[in-house]
Amino acid sequence: MPKTASFPHDIGENLKTVKSAIATAAEQADRASAEIRLVAVSKTHPADAIRPALLAGHRLFGENRVQEADEKWPALREEFPDIQLHLIGPLQTNKVKRAVQLFDVIETVDRPKLARALAREMDATGRRLGCFIQVNTGAEPQKAGVAPEAAEEFVTLCRDELNLSVVGLMCIPPLDEEPGLHFALLSEMAQRFGLKNLSMGMSSDFETAVRFGATHVRVGTAIFGARAPVTPAGE
Repeated sequence: MPKTASFPHDIGENLKTVKSAIATAAEQADRASAEIRLVAVSKTHPADAIRPALLAGHRLFGENRVQEADEKWPALREEFPDIQLHLIGPLQTNKVKRAVQLFDVIETVDRPKLARALAREMDATGRRLGCFIQVNTGAEPQKAGVAPEAAEEFVTLCRDELNLSVVGLMCIPPLDEEPGLHFALLSEMAQRFGLKNLSMGMSSDFETAVRFGATHVRVGTAIFGARAPVTPAGE
């Protein structure tokens, strides 16, 4: 039986559809589609579901949890060594060591304690990962991210004092609010801080994010289909 037999939707075709939508949104915004990178969000999907995307030529993926990534990606990297893996979920400080080993970019740097732990580990290993600062644009108490009013001071700490490679900003807008308002805020902040990259937009709103300047869009469901159920202890 083929390894992809339990995944009836065509992941390769889904990738083409999403990339075409990105290109259309970019054209409408008078942007080059090459400016926008698609982070295929593979969280909760097994390696056999990810392999079709790899065979279709895609190499940029996002995972939410260190433990789950550790179970899937080392073996996949042996087959596809040019993979780039982004951590797009909250990072606990006790998982920093393994995260620095597994990932190429951390998109969810959101507090000084985490930033200092990352800096120490990168200094110790000599492995320099790109970092996005996660901004809680909706000021949601249950959501990770630095408050917008504290973002500039935090970026300065990460860049100037800790010498982290801060490459951009990331946000996840509230579900019940117009995402464009949050994307516009993040874009304005990035310009003010001199940052070139914006990770924003998911399956339901990535086209809007492209129009507001996203350089990275994080798309999972539109590529891999609905996620498997997670336990209450999950993300």
